[in-house]
Amino acid sequence: MSDFPILGAVYDGQATTFRVWAPARAVAVMVEDETHELQTTTGGVHELTLAVPPGTDYDFVLDGGERLPDPWSRWQPDGLHGPSRVLRLDPPTAGPSLELEQLVIYELHVGTFTEPGTFDAAVEHFEALRDLGITAVEVMPIATFPGEHGWGYDGVYSYAPHPAYGGPQPFKRLVDAAHDLGLAVILDVVYNHVGAGSDAITAFAPYLTDRHETFWGDAIDYTRRGVREWAIQNAEMWVRDYGVDGLRLDAVHSIFDESETHVLTELAERVKAIRPQVWLIDEMEIGDLRPIEEWGHDAQWGDGLHHAVHVLLTGEQEGYYAGYGRVADLARELQDLHIPRFVVCAQNHDQVGNRPLGDRLRGADLRLAAFCSLLSPGIPMLFQGEEYDESHPFQYFTDHTDLKIARLTREGRRREFADFSGFDAPDVPDPQDPETFRRSKLDRSAADPEHLEYYRELIALRRELGQAPIERLEVDEPRRLLSFHRGGVDVIANFGDSEQEGVPARSGVVRR
Repeated sequence: MSDFPILGAVYDGQATTFRVWAPARAVAVMVEDETHELQTTTGGVHELTLAVPPGTDYDFVLDGGERLPDPWSRWQPDGLHGPSRVLRLDPPTAGPSLELEQLVIYELHVGTFTEPGTFDAAVEHFEALRDLGITAVEVMPIATFPGEHGWGYDGVYSYAPHPAYGGPQPFKRLVDAAHDLGLAVILDVVYNHVGAGSDAITAFAPYLTDRHETFWGDAIDYTRRGVREWAIQNAEMWVRDYGVDGLRLDAVHSIFDESETHVLTELAERVKAIRPQVWLIDEMEIGDLRPIEEWGHDAQWGDGLHHAVHVLLTGEQEGYYAGYGRVADLARELQDLHIPRFVVCAQNHDQVGNRPLGDRLRGADLRLAAFCSLLSPGIPMLFQGEEYDESHPFQYFTDHTDLKIARLTREGRRREFADFSGFDAPDVPDPQDPETFRRSKLDRSAADPEHLEYYRELIALRRELGQAPIERLEVDEPRRLLSFHRGGVDVIANFGDSEQEGVPARSGVVRR
């Protein structure tokens, strides 16, 4: 536990206490055009209690200058540049009691999952996911970010659910609705950087450091107590106030901390003090096991299995696919001692959306990839639409309102793929073009019912296999065959282009 106070606007049923971390600054809060000076306390925190109810709009004023939103705002109804709003939520509902090995995760992006692109619209499809055999929905980041649509990894106001999706109350309804159906909710959170527009946050305090560099610029400085609290209190809020059952932490290899206790270790301790059953799942570079071996987290993404299968199916060996291409590579991933704590997949937002054109595996290739991940001992995850063989791509899209950032994003995307074969860089979709976003919305009208039924059967078989280990794994490299025994069944995957051992080309079968 920490003696650092909860920051932001906190309503206790009678009044609202405004707190902000802003060392070496004078801070006032402006409510209904009236300015109230905050009192300086310890640790660079300023606070003031006012008799104002939920729904009240407010801004902070630094050193008598411009009005700025609260860096810890729970609600930004008008987006990045509007005022913050005081929020009160009803107590959360309890989620299902699931063990890690019972997870079958479904990753979704709120804006493209439905035509309306809202939290409330997403809920309409949860019963079908439950019936398919999904046990947890993983929601890509929802922190308020620039513009209306984007992937969410450039969030600025990390405590405030994105207004274009509906804002805080509809996200709370999504969590409650999932729980009512027996589904857990995992939320994707970003603590490795802050998106474009972060200057409104860094004006309050030194959140960044040039001691480390990330893909997005200067790193977040977790040696500072206030910055640590920014991340840890955020994780606590999602669990305590919204009732989410797990957090997926984005790109933790870009989180640097020289403190005696790593910030992600402290985060795990404090979140699990609220609810011990909460899952912490990290995106981490292949081979770095700090999340599960040092920080006390529950699982991490295991991209190696995806890469091994993808190269066997496509022959692509550019970028991080270099070094894969043998059936033995897949065998190695399946036999990794850590695989029960690896999230594995046939597709995810990165492996589709970070392709130049955002194209997906389809048909038989997708079914074979799913066969390998769902029947592995790993924690399987589906990406929205793959269960019925979605035909639309999932492309990289943004809606930056800053014209300079928009131009740099567009140029950087094309430059990133300039040396890739098979297309010209100008063919890369413009992230800022609204059509790039619209092309990425799911089209359920073209769903393949036989494909869907195949997934349903695979998920049911996975549930039957339970925690059974892999035994008698065999590789036939010349014929591109892999087989193993698990839980009373024989599993055979044929990556060849012709039928072998009674297994159709590029297919998998199970024999009892």
